[in-house]
Amino acid sequence: MTDTPSLQKTALVTGASRGIGAATALALAAAGYHLILTGRSEPRLAEVEGKIHGAGGTATIAPFDLTDEGAIDRLAAAIGGRWGKLDLLVLNAGQLGTLSPIAHIAPKDWDKVLAVNLTANFRLLRAFDPWLRLSPAADVVALTSSVGASPRANWGTYAVSKAALDSLITIYDQEVSAISQIRTHIINPGATRTLMRENAFPGEDPATVKPPEDVAAMIVSAIAAPRA
Repeated sequence: MTDTPSLQKTALVTGASRGIGAATALALAAAGYHLILTGRSEPRLAEVEGKIHGAGGTATIAPFDLTDEGAIDRLAAAIGGRWGKLDLLVLNAGQLGTLSPIAHIAPKDWDKVLAVNLTANFRLLRAFDPWLRLSPAADVVALTSSVGASPRANWGTYAVSKAALDSLITIYDQEVSAISQIRTHIINPGATRTLMRENAFPGEDPATVKPPEDVAAMIVSAIAAPRA
């Protein structure tokens, strides 16, 4: 892993190879964080890492599949061993799945979306909780969706996964907010120019929705807000 001063803040971003994840990583690096970039595509992660280094920031790539529980545990141990803490965990990675009536959803598609959007985030929280607690001021950011709070026909798998993620983060906040310095944020990015959005709304003009950089700015603003 890249040599980084132990006093530098560290941030792990899932789904950092493109879209909101990549934009958030670049914005956080500009704010002074050392980035740990995770995703399945090593070449795309390396491209984001190169942009961060080119702008004077620091980053480390950690390509792996979020559904690999062992990989999550190994990464947490490596980060804890190298930096002794984690200051920011951004749970951005997600899968849309197939938009279809519930009665037509293939069980394997259901399992795949829930594995990435919910179970992986539970495992990340569980694995990194000890290292978040060692930060003097830690933040956990989870990206949600409006369909989690307002379910929509044909969005069953994705909507259920986001509703469950919202509950997971809310419960975690209730468990840690009074006894630690960990702060949580559930952020709904809204319509954003990403590949997932393009897949969900193929006929939409991308120029009519905001770029990922706007969501990255929302995240940076949230974690920069004064603590209670």
